[in-house]
Amino acid sequence: MPQLSIITVYFLAIIGIGIWSKRRAESQDGFFVAQRKGSLPFITGSLIATAVGGSAAVGMAGLGFAQGLTGAWWLLVGSIGLALLGIFLARKVRGAALYTLPELIERQYDRRVSLAASILIVIAWVGVVAGQIVAAGNVLAVLGIGSIPFWMVVFTIVFVIYAILGGQFSIIRTDLFQAVIIFAGIFAALALVFSQVGGLDGLRNSLPSSHFSFPISPEFNWRMLLSMLILVGATYVVGPDMYTRLFCARDEKTAQRSVFSAALFFIPLAFAITLIGMGAKVLYPEISAEGALPQVIAGVLSPGLSGLLLAALVAALMSSADTCLLSQGVILTEDIIKRVHPALDERKTLLLTRLSLVGLGLVALGLALTLKGVISSLMFAYTIFTCGLVVPVIAGFYKERLKVTPRGALAALIGGGVVGLLGKIPDLDIPLKGDLGLIGFAVSAILLFGVSFLDSKTASVRSTK
Repeated sequence: MPQLSIITVYFLAIIGIGIWSKRRAESQDGFFVAQRKGSLPFITGSLIATAVGGSAAVGMAGLGFAQGLTGAWWLLVGSIGLALLGIFLARKVRGAALYTLPELIERQYDRRVSLAASILIVIAWVGVVAGQIVAAGNVLAVLGIGSIPFWMVVFTIVFVIYAILGGQFSIIRTDLFQAVIIFAGIFAALALVFSQVGGLDGLRNSLPSSHFSFPISPEFNWRMLLSMLILVGATYVVGPDMYTRLFCARDEKTAQRSVFSAALFFIPLAFAITLIGMGAKVLYPEISAEGALPQVIAGVLSPGLSGLLLAALVAALMSSADTCLLSQGVILTEDIIKRVHPALDERKTLLLTRLSLVGLGLVALGLALTLKGVISSLMFAYTIFTCGLVVPVIAGFYKERLKVTPRGALAALIGGGVVGLLGKIPDLDIPLKGDLGLIGFAVSAILLFGVSFLDSKTASVRSTK
């Protein structure tokens, strides 16, 4: 079976690269930030491969299947977020030369805010990793061997081993190659889908006109677009996985240029993946939305080509999963555990980080087996993260001008994060539950500036006494 052979070779190659990289990843700089030597192609490729994971490959094709062209917004808001990151923050982030986002937050505010941020990120990013696992299960089940849960377990084992062996050093090295495979595979699949449905004209003749509405449609209104811009797009402006890539860049200029380059590549990928989902709607109208891309692979492509595209998608999923998992593991070790045991030396820190990767991978697998939806897993994570952290971090870069305080940031993080979490707890029936993501974001901003204002007033009163 060509597809299984290609996937098996890919998995073995990934583990082999991890083994080869292990010797170079035996220092914290090597394991955490790839020795800060990432060039423009490597950082750009890594940003693309990290972002175009389960969300873009399976989830966004499902959005194209269900709602048409507006499904492209899932990745387009990422392009907008990266553009804003490049304009305002990329140089500042790389210039800090740190390991993690919570370390940056500690520099902006204090250790209390950093610790709260660390806990929130570790919890939220379990959902991001779970999203990649769910998508991988759906994609690999196309092989016809084993169930979706079986492939979830296999995928988890492989990407956890890969992350444990080579850390960021191996991930950065393979992400560029994976990004090329992703780009080529997606557009090859689109070309074959178009040949089956009669091109763009064939799609127009076969689908409702609402599927071609853009930027909004009957299934996707302005409120939904605003929600996606804030809850998903903001994770590209402030995100532990994005910042990890920037920390790996060799200088500030490389970091900024890489962000802009990735933002441009997102645009054609967004529409290509969405159009594949729309083509699946024509060819296989009876399937589930998130089964669109796997069904295209199984039904449209030849065995050899389907194997190559499977490898491309697994590459995307692998990159996203191991990058997010490593970000979690480093934060758990550096910013949470080492606060309790600050005397840990470099060797013990690396060992503890590797053990953390195993534990977090198992937790993400458990969540993936529970939620079983790509978009639902990702939105669980993005909502909690965005509501709690985005406003305080952005404001922290300009804290003197905005007069924000550590207590204000802590209140914003806790208050916004809790409201966002309430909106994502299954079976919890509360008013305005569907809007709690946007409400949580607003609550975070109000608490940040409100508590900071009260702090400033209190400080003024004390200084006059």
